[in-house]
Amino acid sequence: MSDEPEPGLVPEHLRPEHDDRESVLLTVDGEQFRVSTQVGRPGSYDFDWLSGPHEYGFGLTNSGGLALTRDELVQAIREFLAEIDPATGYLAE
Repeated sequence: MSDEPEPGLVPEHLRPEHDDRESVLLTVDGEQFRVSTQVGRPGSYDFDWLSGPHEYGFGLTNSGGLALTRDELVQAIREFLAEIDPATGYLAE
């Protein structure tokens, strides 16, 4: 009998949670974002700013629960970036 752990026998409470969200990586004006759908909320998205100076992002829900097109996702990112203070990397006050 070996003292080595057997693969696949991780206790349930230690297993990583499965993320059922669909996501896509988008580069907009040189900035990278991961855009993920919110589980159980049609037309709702999380935008994670991967190349930003901080762990930062935003959420967006389309009225009527309709999916956004790629062009609409890009436009939402551009509108977000336009509100960022270049000195702080956060939303301008």
